[in-house]
Amino acid sequence: MGNMKGVLLILVILAVVALVIAATQRNGQARRQTQLEDARAEAQRWYERLGGQVMNLVSEEPAARQALADAGERYNAAGGQLQQANTVRQFELARESALEGLTYVRAARTAMGIDPGPELPPLASSQGTGRITQDREVTVQGHHYRAGPQPGPGTPYYYPGGRVQGRPVPAGWYSTPVWKTALGTGAGVLGGMLIFDALLSPGFGDMGFDGGDWGGDDMQAGDFGGGDLGGGDWGGGDFGGGDFGGGDF
Repeated sequence: MGNMKGVLLILVILAVVALVIAATQRNGQARRQTQLEDARAEAQRWYERLGGQVMNLVSEEPAARQALADAGERYNAAGGQLQQANTVRQFELARESALEGLTYVRAARTAMGIDPGPELPPLASSQGTGRITQDREVTVQGHHYRAGPQPGPGTPYYYPGGRVQGRPVPAGWYSTPVWKTALGTGAGVLGGMLIFDALLSPGFGDMGFDGGDWGGDDMQAGDFGGGDLGGGDWGGGDFGGGDFGGGDF
């Protein structure tokens, strides 16, 4: 009789444990489903807002037209991501694409001379990259490049800030979309990096980078802050010399 009671007690305990595990699993699944639905709704909200702007804004001003074209490209990308997304992370990526598109919309509205609209949540991809706050011009390998805080005839390409080949590139207006070249491979990457090094060298000293992205060891140790950029190799236009043709670059 005692053994029977012991077996029953064990069965009851096992049943309770099974119920607790089942309830925990249901709660976890419900929580994950809620997170998924919230992520989907958030991405959809920004996507629809971007769509309204892209469809309603038109401009013949070159900088605004280019920014709107970039916004349209991000709208298409976000739409494709939303169609395929089935995880929280994938919906977050779609949201990021939509927000990036909206930064281009704000840039276009600025170029059109109208209110850019309310501030947007920060882009994850542009964290710590800063922004350009004064005009700058450089000549690299015989070609002239410009960048500045405002759109103009010489700077019609907006970039919301991000990392290109691991390097922080600040938000601003550029004379050419160098970041597209630098995202490629081979000689195009080298050319793009040289342009970025020249445009964004510490000699300009006006970008509000977070942390030590451009002010860390590499820039203090001579690769950027010493003779390589500050000396004759950059100043004299010799990009094929030892500093960039050898180990430093």
